[in-house]
This record gives sequence, C-alpha cells and structure tokens, in this order.
Amino acid sequence: MVGPAPTVAATRVAVRRMLHGIRKDALVLVACSGGADSLALAAATAFVAPRMGLRAGLITIDHGLQDGSDRRASAVAAWGESVDLRPSIVVSVDVSGRPGGPEAAAREARYDALLDTARAHDANSVLLGHTRDDQAETVLLALARGAGPRGMAAMPDRRDVEGVALLRPLLDMSRDETRKACAAMGLEPWEDPHNLDPSYARSRVRASALPSLVDALGPGVVSNLARTARLLAQDAEALDVLAAEELERSMIDEGLSVAMLEALLPALRARALHSWALSLGCSPAALSHRHVTALEALVTAWHGQGAVHLPGGIRAARVAGILRVVTD
Repeated sequence: MVGPAPTVAATRVAVRRMLHGIRKDALVLVACSGGADSLALAAATAFVAPRMGLRAGLITIDHGLQDGSDRRASAVAAWGESVDLRPSIVVSVDVSGRPGGPEAAAREARYDALLDTARAHDANSVLLGHTRDDQAETVLLALARGAGPRGMAAMPDRRDVEGVALLRPLLDMSRDETRKACAAMGLEPWEDPHNLDPSYARSRVRASALPSLVDALGPGVVSNLARTARLLAQDAEALDVLAAEELERSMIDEGLSVAMLEALLPALRARALHSWALSLGCSPAALSHRHVTALEALVTAWHGQGAVHLPGGIRAARVAGILRVVTD
C-alpha cells in the first residue's frame, strides 16, 4: 500500500504529537483562513483527530477587510464540513476602534474571536497554522522594535488562555512544505493579498528582509532564527519563574519592598515589576517597556520623583521605601 506524500505524513505526525494527552472525546478547533498553512493543518487534523478519539471542528474568521471576504469564509467553512470538521464556524469581527495599527487590530480581533468561540463550544484547544517561516519573521520583527528575550522568543508551540490551549503544531515545518502538502492532497489554497501588501511590516519582512538574509547568509538562517526563539523561550521561562518567586518575597504592606527589589539582578527586577503591573490591572497590550523602566527608576534611580502613570489610570509611587498604588 502506498502511503501519503512525505509532507502530508509530516503534518499528520506534527498534529498527532501536539494532540497527545488530550482527553478522549474532547473538541479541538482548527483556525483556518484557507491559506496553505492552515489548510494543510486542517486536513491533517481531520485525519488524525478521530483516530485519536477526538472531535475536530473548524473556525474561519471574516475580518471584513476585503470585498468578498464573507463568501470566502463561507467557502472555507463548507470545505470544513465536507471533510467532517464539525462544527465549521464562520465568525465575523470588527477591527475598527482597536488600538495599534491595522495588523495589530486584526490580530487582536482574531484571537478574541477564536477564544470566545472555543469557550462557547467548550473546545479544549484551538490549533493555529504558524510555520517555521512565520516564527523567523516574528523574531526579526521583535528584533527591529528592540524587544527583549520574551519578545524574541516569538510564538510558543502552546499557550493556555483561560481554559483554552492555543496550539501551533507546524512550527518545525516550513511554509513550502505546507504548500507541497496541499498540492499532494489536491487542495487549492487561497492567497491572501494582504500578505503581499507592502504597507504591512510583516509583508515587507516576508517579501524582502528575510529573503535578503537568506541570500546573504544561506537557507539555514530561517531555521536558525526559529531555534533562537526556542532557546530564548526556555531562558525566559526560567527567568519568569525566578522573578515570580522574588516578587512574592518582595510583597509587603500592599506594595513591594524597594530594598528587596534593589537587591535583585536587573533581569529579575524588570520581570517582577512587569508582573506586578499586570497584577494591578494593567492591560498586557498597553503595558510597555517605558512603563517598566519608569517603575525601575523608582527603585534604582530615586530622587524624589512623582508617581508613575501606568495603563488603565493606575498610578504607582515610592512611599516610605515601598512601591504602592496611590490614588491622590
């Protein structure tokens, strides 16, 4: 018996590994735009999930940013139904009025819709079709904006968000492999014109910056960038655990001990202050490096300065050797 094409087999193996350990009869949903990456992922999940005793469905997001996007989304959902991905759901989102540029607004709206839909259907997980190429692009974008290790760690293969696991089985596969998998299965991917629009930073990295690096340094640069993300993710996870322990030790009188924070290594202190700001109710999207730097200045460069204004109208100040929230 002739087996599946190597790229098809590789996508199935990647999905099987990612779904291992999920309870029987759980529902997993695939986020599918109709592009090669997510289409190959959806087809692999449709094959693998029932053989593992799991139920599998599909979500496709209509951002409403292109003419005919509703028809395309409906076609993706109809395809999902045809391969027994049930439910196959179209979710329309409104990206207007969200902070950041159009890329950030669309991404935030998409993730909100994916998580809300998963919870509404009691789904265990949402599978995302990001590949090694996407990971390399994300590392370059993070490097360009001066991100630290956490930003350059890029996309994890698993992230749990309030009871829903976001899974990325294809991070070790290339975009070219997913295209070959689709071709081997007779699937026709949709090419998103936004991926070629130079007004988007990621599109410029995809079309120009990363190919230029490959030309200059060789094809291994994509894998090397992705490996850098994995290594930084491991380091960031270890530092986050240590910082959480130090943050707990620093808590005193509804605030943080300045003396204990000052004694910390800078990497641990910055993480502890970042986590503290989040615990106060700051939006993760709005909390930036400059906010954390200003909090650090209250600890290491104190000269009587006033309160630091954090996202959400929160003010933090140094009072009698303690960092605390102030209201007056």
